[in-house]
Amino acid sequence: MSATDRDYVIRDATKADLPAILAIHNDVVLNTTSIYDRHLSTLEQRGAWFEDRRRAGFPILALETGGVMVGYSSFGEWRSRWGYRFSVENSVHVRADCRGRGFGSALIEALFPLAIERRVRAMVAHIDSAAEASLHVHRKLGFAVVGTFREVGRMHGRWLDIVAMEKLFPTEPGDGE
Repeated sequence: MSATDRDYVIRDATKADLPAILAIHNDVVLNTTSIYDRHLSTLEQRGAWFEDRRRAGFPILALETGGVMVGYSSFGEWRSRWGYRFSVENSVHVRADCRGRGFGSALIEALFPLAIERRVRAMVAHIDSAAEASLHVHRKLGFAVVGTFREVGRMHGRWLDIVAMEKLFPTEPGDGE
């Protein structure tokens, strides 16, 4: 079954979703190079991440299918300096046994109206160069490759490259600049 069959709902994540978010996050840390970390998160750490995003007004979306939360997406500050205030970085992760069903695409695409509502001009994604599925999904959704950071990460005994991708929205900041 694919996401086009609409066998899912995307909604705002809640604190009740934190155990599922934690399980997905830690599986990604353990079994992929999508999150360049070697330490598993605790429920408290994911809770702090959740609260930080909410406090800053950034969305966290959950995808539920069959009554089970199996993926999440969000965007947050790309850079902390004032001049970058119209740019965000996205993040999306789907439970391993639910990948390839279009859920990642749906979760990213659901962020777009929220970004436009915030008058975001650029959404940035930094993706491990070996993550072909993620690169494909982002391209399909209108992200363009703007560069590659060579050998900026090291995991599993090898150097890793990050592909920088960007999607521009036709929004104007309206802040007098």
